[in-house]
Formats: sequence, structure tokens, C-alpha cells
Amino acid sequence: MTLSLNTAAAAQQPDWPDGELVERARRTLSDLPGLTTEDEIDSLREVLAAAALGEALVLQGGDCAERFADAEPGTVRRKLDHLQGVASVLRSGAELPVVPIGRIAGQYAKPRSTSHEELPDGRSLPSYRGDAVNDIAADPVLRIPDPDRLLTAYHSARAVLDTMRSSWIGRPAAERVYAAHELLLLPYEEPLVRSGSMGKFAASAHFGWVGERTRDVGGAHVRLAESVQNPIGVKIGPAVTPVEVVELVHKLNPDRIPGRLTLIVRMGASEVGRRLPLLVEEVARHAGPVIWLSDPMHGNTSRTSGGVKTRFLPAVLEEVTTFVRVLRERGQWPAGLHLELTPDPVTECVDGPEEFEGRLAFPDYRSVCDPRLNPAQAAQVVDAFLLAAR
Repeated sequence: MTLSLNTAAAAQQPDWPDGELVERARRTLSDLPGLTTEDEIDSLREVLAAAALGEALVLQGGDCAERFADAEPGTVRRKLDHLQGVASVLRSGAELPVVPIGRIAGQYAKPRSTSHEELPDGRSLPSYRGDAVNDIAADPVLRIPDPDRLLTAYHSARAVLDTMRSSWIGRPAAERVYAAHELLLLPYEEPLVRSGSMGKFAASAHFGWVGERTRDVGGAHVRLAESVQNPIGVKIGPAVTPVEVVELVHKLNPDRIPGRLTLIVRMGASEVGRRLPLLVEEVARHAGPVIWLSDPMHGNTSRTSGGVKTRFLPAVLEEVTTFVRVLRERGQWPAGLHLELTPDPVTECVDGPEEFEGRLAFPDYRSVCDPRLNPAQAAQVVDAFLLAAR
């Protein structure tokens, strides 16, 4: 028996060892209340419409991968306060409304380039795919995908949302932090689709995005995104073609609704100036209104010889600057940023290659997956965006 709503090909799904346990988790999720409401989603879509029309900016930010342990209120409030602080700097510098959207309350799963990872001692383990799938501990048993973790993800996200909603008190809709994550794990996302007055909506988040590895226009993740009314994002990497992007826009926003679709550009500093211009031109010529965001993190990832991931801040700043220039030169609105960041003073990103192999470059590396910007580095990225947009 299957409860899947989606018969298209599904990329980046874990190798669950027991299909019946997955179905049991799906049934349980389908019987639980939705995590988000149609009214909340409508509020976000309304404020995002202003960004699509060049009247507001968007800041998406948060952890690469959330941890279940971080769902406690104190940690959540620190993350929300930090994101609001970064948004406030952007708002003040641009003299425009800024919609803050967190990578929060559901960013518990990650796509991976390989199914297994090799440890320094030579052992091979299934890759860590986020707390919703398996454990970060280097233990072969704990790395086995566990469907019960899908339920823990739900309850953790609900706890985060409870704290998030308390932060909305006294704030207008355009200044609330909304919840977003990658729509990756179909056994989690599909059972949380609900029906509302406007049609189906993903009750797992306010905003969901389809990743670079799962954006196949005929694939299961795009099919899921197409079926719901939430604001949707798509990550756009350097390999995408103008035809593919236009097809995605037509499929995901056929009615050309402002605020419905966000294209999140993650090409890398060396590629964005060469590949983005034609994409922008073709979307402007053949598709409806979209929100263009710069994700300057994922295309600028490097590894040390010991396998540690990092990002060079100059490349991140260069990609942001080029993104804004390309959009401006083509009469389109550079609507904001999508950043992996943290309020903690981590040393996961570095200033340049001279620090790359130095052991002292990473005295405080806490991310369980990709490197994040610390507060000072996030401020530099915002400053670069504002300077380029003047």
C-alpha cells in the first residue's frame, strides 16, 4: 500500500530499509494537524508580491541543516532575533520593506552528492542526510535511515513554529519571520498537503523550495510544488539552460501571480556573470513575474585536503555584486538574498585561500553540513548587496 500523491520520478530520497515503516509514518503524518495555515501562507504570498513588483526585498536565511535539539525556545529566539537584525540592516539601507524568511521549522533533510562518505579512518558510512533521516554520529547503526525520525521532524517543527508565532505579536505581516525549508523528503511533505479554500497547500511550511538536484521539470519535487498554493522557490545552478528555466516558470506559475515563484540563483562567482544574463533575458521575455534572489553560498564551496568544507568570503561578495549588476542592467529587480547564516561566532567561512589549509582557520566549526556565515560576515554580504544596488 502507498499513500504517495506523486508518481513522477523522485530524486534524492533515502534508501529506507523498511517500506512498511515509511508508510506507517506517512499515515501518522496525514492524520496530524497541519503545521502552517492557509491564512499564514496567504499573508506571505501578499507581501512577496511586492518583491516581485520591485517594491520590497526578501531575506532568506538560517542554518544549512537544522538539528532537532535546536527546537528549544531560547535557541529559536536567538535565530529569529538575528535574522530580524540582518533584515533591519537591509531595510534601513535600502529604505524598502524587507520580508524575512527563515531556513527554519523544517530544514531537517539534505540532498547529498554521494550515498556514502568515507571517514578519516577509512570506514565508509551512509551519508548523513539530516536529522529527519539519520544521525550525524559516525555509527553505522545510527546512519541507517529511520522513518520514525519523520515524526520527530514534525514535532520539532511544531515547537519551532510555536516560538516563531509568539515573535509575530505586534509586527505587521511584512516583518514577520516566515518558515521555509527545502521540499525534499516526499514521505514527509506529501502527507502534510492539506486542502483549503484556494486549493491544496503544503502545511509543512509557509515557503518551500525545490533544490538544484531535484528541479527536473518532470520530476516528483516539481510536481509537488506545482500542486500547492504556497509561495515556491527553485534553486538555479550553472548547468541550467534558459529553456529549462522558462519551462519551470510556466509550470510553477502558469497564472503569472506576483509572489508565487522565486528563482534562487546559486551559480558561483566564476559562472554567474557568464550564465545568468541570458536566463534573466529569457524569463523577462517569455515568462511571468518572478522574484530573483542570490544564493552566493552554494556555488562557492571548497574543501580542504582533509575534507572540511568552507567558503571564501570574497567569492561570496563577488557573486552578490555580479548578481545585482546583471539584474539591473536588464531592467529587472534584484529582490534579495538567500544565505546560510548563524547568530553564533563560527569560523566556517574564511577570508581567502591563504587560510584554507591552516588548522587555525576553523577554531569554531559547528555546522553538521555546509559552512555558514557568522554575524560579521553576514553584515558584509548585506553591505555588498546594498552597495551594488545603489
